[in-house]
Formats: sequence, structure tokens, C-alpha cells
Amino acid sequence: MKAVFSIDYRTQWGEVVYVSGSCKELGDLDETKAVPLQSVNGENWELELEIKAEAFQYRYWVRSEQGGYAHTEFGNPRNFAAGKDLTRVLIRDFWRPQKNEENVLYSSPFQNAFCHRTPGKKQPKAVEGAFIRFQLRAPRIHKDFVFGVVGSTREMGAWKEQSVHLMSDVDFPVWKVDVPVTKGKLDFEYKYVVYHKEKKKIQWWDANENRRFLSSALKPGTATYITDESFQYPTGPWRGAGIAIPVFSLRSEKGGGIGEFTDINLLTDWAVKTGMKVVQILPVNDTTATKTWTDSYPYAAISVNALHPIFANMAAIGPLKDKKVQAEFDARAKKLNDLPEINYDGVLALKSKFFQLSFDEQKASFLKSKDFKEFFKDNQSWLESYAAFCCLRDQYGTSDFKKWEEYARVDAGMIKAFCDPKSENYDEIALHYYLQFHLDKQLKEASEYARSKGVVLKGDIPIGIYRDSVDAWVEPELFNMACQAGAPPDDFSVSGQNWGFPTYNWEKMAEDGFKWWRERLVKMSEYFDVFRIDHILGFFRIWEMGWEHAEGILGRFNPAIPVHVNEFQDWGLDFDHQRFCEPYIRVHMVYEIFGSHAHDIFNHYLDEYRQGCYRLKSQFNSQRKVKEHFDCLIRENPDSTDFLQWKRQNLYRLLAEVLFIEAPLSDGVAWNPRIAFHNTYSYQDLDHDTQQKLNRLYNHFFYHRHNEFWRESAMQKLPAIKEATNMLICGEDLGMVPASVPGVMDDLSILSLAIQRMPNDDREFLHPADNPYMSVCSTGSHDMSTLREWWQEDSDKAQRFYNSILGHQGGSPFFCEPWLAEQVVNQHMHSPGMLAIFPIQDLLAMDGRLRREIPEEERINVPAIAQHYWRYRLHLSTEQLMEEEAFNSRLHHMVNDSGRNGID
Repeated sequence: MKAVFSIDYRTQWGEVVYVSGSCKELGDLDETKAVPLQSVNGENWELELEIKAEAFQYRYWVRSEQGGYAHTEFGNPRNFAAGKDLTRVLIRDFWRPQKNEENVLYSSPFQNAFCHRTPGKKQPKAVEGAFIRFQLRAPRIHKDFVFGVVGSTREMGAWKEQSVHLMSDVDFPVWKVDVPVTKGKLDFEYKYVVYHKEKKKIQWWDANENRRFLSSALKPGTATYITDESFQYPTGPWRGAGIAIPVFSLRSEKGGGIGEFTDINLLTDWAVKTGMKVVQILPVNDTTATKTWTDSYPYAAISVNALHPIFANMAAIGPLKDKKVQAEFDARAKKLNDLPEINYDGVLALKSKFFQLSFDEQKASFLKSKDFKEFFKDNQSWLESYAAFCCLRDQYGTSDFKKWEEYARVDAGMIKAFCDPKSENYDEIALHYYLQFHLDKQLKEASEYARSKGVVLKGDIPIGIYRDSVDAWVEPELFNMACQAGAPPDDFSVSGQNWGFPTYNWEKMAEDGFKWWRERLVKMSEYFDVFRIDHILGFFRIWEMGWEHAEGILGRFNPAIPVHVNEFQDWGLDFDHQRFCEPYIRVHMVYEIFGSHAHDIFNHYLDEYRQGCYRLKSQFNSQRKVKEHFDCLIRENPDSTDFLQWKRQNLYRLLAEVLFIEAPLSDGVAWNPRIAFHNTYSYQDLDHDTQQKLNRLYNHFFYHRHNEFWRESAMQKLPAIKEATNMLICGEDLGMVPASVPGVMDDLSILSLAIQRMPNDDREFLHPADNPYMSVCSTGSHDMSTLREWWQEDSDKAQRFYNSILGHQGGSPFFCEPWLAEQVVNQHMHSPGMLAIFPIQDLLAMDGRLRREIPEEERINVPAIAQHYWRYRLHLSTEQLMEEEAFNSRLHHMVNDSGRNGID
């Protein structure tokens, strides 16, 4: 068979288009043996060669003969299957760019749920003589429809609806149909259509201009295979809506005092009823470090793979054999479930006791079961180390593995021996196997149920790992354990945030192609089709503090290009280490900050090294030392906690009175400007000329110096992470955003996050109509006040929002009335963004009867409070939500009217 490959691709000088395939003639998929195409104009490329295989896979790629780089087209290899007795075939293709909004249609949420389709079994009807095989790559179609093709000639249907050539989905997402053509036929135009099978009518015509076929391509005995791309719906790109709520916040009538994985099924049913396509949750990994309420923080997991036992539904595991004991558990669970908020300690204690009794009853049969053995085999790489960690945590009474004596540092052999079925610890180890088996089963069932309903779960990946975690214990070399991750000052915290997590050792992770990340994401893809990267900016650069600091304000970006001492001259500055880099503490400052307590500060914490100039005593010369000193004082004097915390905070402030922070391992020759140094006494006491010079250095450092550097940093990591799975990725890109971030996210088809109250530019508010398609728009997040609470926080800001964004005249209402909440939600529904995902509190705000009376009770997290209790629960059960027909119908209408129903 003579095959002619033809593709249009506008090359740059020195670039050549190649084709590589699974047959011998195309190099057996060895790209070093790929065959080059020829072109006379650098745009139309062709190759003609004899191929013996009747079916093969192939793909195009471009290589620069000068620079040596190469890039392939997007997606899986193309498939070719020849008809019988073909002597010559023209294969007409169109390049599939890596950067294309339509590429998201091939990610797992679309493939598994939104556009899931079981391929048909009916091949295109065979035709004799010359024919054209029209092939359209188009995954976006509802199950009630099929694609078809119709054109300007009689053979093509003469544009008549009843003469459409319906296409086969046997190779979905590629649709195909063979149309016979007569010899020497004139050129014609054609369009693809979406055809309703039952109604037998065209639902939508392709919004692209008519496609053209040139009859000059037809030769005797030739079949033409055209693979077209990009069917454009007149309704625009696919858009969907979703709901955001932590699992722990769900409430069901038979729950155990906290939301559970089995509750997700009920929420899925509600999502279907209201037209929602996405259920977004917070991290669900095990955070059990202290077995107290402080473990409620979902971003401090002791394992990035293990699921939290608190989310297991006891009834789904199975009742205890002793009915009386089971009844006692049921009664206690009901009391916990009736509480307005989560009693974290009580729920965890109740479930832990139940899990132990259940395991004791089921242990023998469970460990021998086929299902467990398969689960263990699939998860052994992380499951054994996790179980060993939990066992040792309980034995030593702490998750701080540095206190575990001989087990403070371990290797694979030690863990294997510790988990040996013959070891004395095996019953404790196997308990954790038992729990993870059931958790995995329950979450997978919830995920598969959602997919079967056309809904997907959206997960959440924290930017950091917990310092006392399995991952840090087993592979400490992957993390900078002497450092802490956080965030620079923002609206949430004027002194910055210190999350306490160690930062990543990216250089070490890169040595094995980011295996730790790839395995983590593959595990996550078993449950989720979409995920949010918490603080994606950390993949460009992370805000990092040395262990000696307690506040984020004394952090620096890593990686960064610090300012060398010799560079100060370039900015017109003389480098003065003492004045710029040591805490600037003067008499007037101490009196202004501490007032009547200034004398106590002078006497106990400061030394005068020059008249009127002070430094902290050696035992208090770092924030870490101050923190530990006051932690002890607070334990000894709990009644004085507020005063002692005030005192500690202001001593932190004195230590932060610096203009530059030394770069790691620089030996005093390289420095980073301290973030927000304009707010310091040190800066304000400088002369105007020096201030202006420092301003220029500061602006260049934070807003210009690192743009390309941070782009390269991200491109070393994110592509490998993205390619690990087919999940759709959303990056939380809020805060101090480097200029290179939008371009990288766009290149990698990572959705940005658009929150109206936190625009990434100089605007006070973001209008949803301005959101790009590749974005997730939302009225808020778990770290923010709800819409109703925010409205009451600042009446002036609410007034400006009321006039400029909502377009109303006059004074704004004091409260966020239901009609106001509905207008805000509706604005987001009509946003161009691919996804509009709403905190459930903001949706319920549209109904004065359903929403909570006090807005402050709906808050999930307050980032400024380091040890916030994450205990918010929805006041309505999901069963109650299902019965709210009027509200559900109104919400569904909003989804439909905005085009977010995902049907077309």
C-alpha cells in the first residue's frame, strides 16, 4: 500500500517535521529512525512511501536540525487501519498543538465523567471504489447525540438535515464515516454536526467556517483519510459548576459526628439534582499526630498517601458481633452527630475504640482475604512505613520521630523487620492495614459513584509536608529539615505566615525524576479526577525561613538571586552591615511599642551597646529563643497568656527590625531585602535619599530580578508532575504572584484560581466577566470569610463592591441579603471560566430560610490563628438538602441558564 502523509505545520528556519510509527517503515516507534517529511514552503509537509502493514500507530514531531531540540504534538498516537484492497491512501492530518484549550477535554474528568462514553461496536459501513474517510477527534458530546458530516455536494448530503452521514464512535474520541466519491469530482465544502439520535435532527452545527476538500487530492484507487480537529460548539467552550465543602463539614442523619467518605454519595446526588459537576474537598490524609483537636488541621498530614481514619464510616465496615456493645457505639455516635460543630477528640476516640474491636473480630479472615492481599501488594511501598510510623508514635507517645531512640533514623530493612508478620508489633501494624483498606474502599466507591453520575471529585494537595511525618522520617534527604515554609505578609497576616513545614530539596527530588511526587499523584488519581495544588507559587519559589525564626516576615524566597555586597554600590548605597542587617532598636521605639512596660524590656531583654542603641541579650537574640522562653512562661502562668503573647509578639517585632536578611550559605556576602521593610522603624529613620535608593533595589529584587529564573525553576518540576497522571490541575495562584506564573500555567494547561475578593492585580475586586477560560472562579475559599461575613466586616468596602461590581446606585444594605448573594453567585455562573466552584455556605446564602442565622458560624478557617480548630459542620444534613425542592430547582435553573450544565 502506498501511503501519503500530509500535514500542515509552519516551521521555523532549520525545523523539520518527522513521522514515527509502529511499523518497520516508520521506525518501529524509535524516534531515531523516524522518517522526515518534505516541504517546499515550510508549511505543507508530505511523505510518500510503501507500507506493508494494514494497521499501525503513528505520530508527528518536529526537530530543529540546528538547535537539536524536538517537540511532539499533543495526545496519544494516531491510529490507522486500512480498508480492504487499498493500493493508495492519502492520510491528511492537522497538527495537534500542545497548547490548546481543547486539550483539557482529554483529561480524566472529561474522559471518566463529563464526556464518558462507551465506544460503539459498529464500524463504518464499507464502500466500494474511491472514498473519503472523515475522521473527527471530538470527545465532548452528550450520550444522546452522535456526530455527523454534511456538505455541499449530492454525495455529501447537499446540506440537507435528513442526508447527514452519521459517524461511528467505535474509536471514540475519534468519530469516523466513509463517504464514496466519484472520479474527478469538483471541490466541495463540508461541516460537522451534532445529531440527536432519537429526535433525528441536527442539534448544533460546527461554528467553524466551512471546511474544504480539494478534489485534486483524489486519484484512481485512492482512499483519503482526513482527521479533522476542533469542533466548535456555537454555545462556546465547555463550562461547569461545582460545590466546595470539606468532608469533615458534611452532615448526614446517620453519621458519626463528622463528615465521612460515605456521605460523599449523598452530596453527589445533590450535585446531580442541582446541575453541579464537581465536588471539591480539602485534603483527607491522616493528620493524627497528637490525637487531640490540634490534629484537625487538614494540611499537616503524617502521610501524603494514607487516608484519615476519622473519615471511615463504622456501619460500612460492619457491625460488631456483640449487639449490646454495638448499640452503645450507635448511641454515642448519635450524640456526637447531633452537635452543631465537630467534637474532634470525641469522634476520634469513639471511632478508634470501634476500629480496634472490629479488627480484633475480623483479623484472622481479613489478613487471609484475597481483597486485602491485592490491596497490600498495590500499596506496600508506603503502607508498611506508615503502619510502622503509627505504631511507634503510639509506643513513644509522640510523632516526633527524633525521640524514637533507635528508630529515629530508619532504612527499608528496619521497617521490613518491624512489620514482619512474626514480630511482636504485628497486631498493631495490621490494625493500620485494616483501616487503610476500608478507607480506600469507601473513598473509591464514592469516587466511582460520582463518576457514574457524571460528577467528579476534586482533591487538594498541600504545598508542604508535616515535619513529624512518615515522609520526613523515611526520606529526610528529600526535604530541607532545617528550614520552614510559609508565606510573606498579606491581608491574612501582617507578619507573614510560618506553616512550620520543611521545604523541598528539589535538587535531590530531580535525581530520580521526581519519583516521590509522581507516586503521590498516581495514588491520588485513584480517587480524584481534578486536583488543586495548594500555593502553586511554591513550585516557582517558596517563602522559606530558617529554623531560628518564628514569623514569616523574616523569610526569603528560595530559590533566589541574592544581592551581593558589591552590588550595593551599583544602587548608590554603601553596605553597612550593622545598620542594614542587625535589628535596629532605639529608645524611642521601645517606648512607643511597649509603653509603660518599656523599663521591663530594657532591664530583662536588652543590652545597650552604644548610647541609645540596643540589641537583644544573647538568650533572646532570635525569634525561636523568644518563642521557647515565652512558651515556658505561658505554661507556668496560664492566667497571663494574653499579656505574655502580646509581649512576645512585640519582641518578635524588634527582631524583625532589619532591612536585609542573609542568604543561606553566603558567609555574609549575599543578602535578600526583608519583605515589607518600608514598615520598619529602621527604614523610616533613614534619610530620604537612602530610602529612594533602597526602594529601587527592593522593587527590582521582588518584581523584576527573578522572572525568567523562577520560570525555569517551575519548568523543571511542574511538567514531570503534570505528566504523572491525566488529572486536570488547578493551581492556587493567589498572593504575591511572580510575572512568570501565568505564562507557565498557560503553557501547561493548568487552571488558575480567580477569587473576586483577591485579584492578582491592582484592582480592589475582580469582576467574574474578566476571568479567562482556563480558570476556576469562586466567591471564596476555606481560608476566607464567607460572602455574608465579609459583607459585614467593612461597610465601606461593601459599598464600593455594591456600586462598582454589582452596579447598584445608592447605599448598600448592611447585611448581605439573599438577593445580593444570588446576584454575586449568578455573576460567577456567567463567568467565561471553565469551572465556577462555590463554597456551600455562599450558595445557601441565597436563601434566607436555609442559611445559618449568624454568618460568623460558617467560617472554616482563620489563617491568622496558627492553631485554629477546624470544626465547622453544615447545619443541614445532605438528606435535608435533597428535600429542598424549591432551592434546588432555582439553583439548577441558574446552572442551566448560564450554560454550565455540561450537556453540550
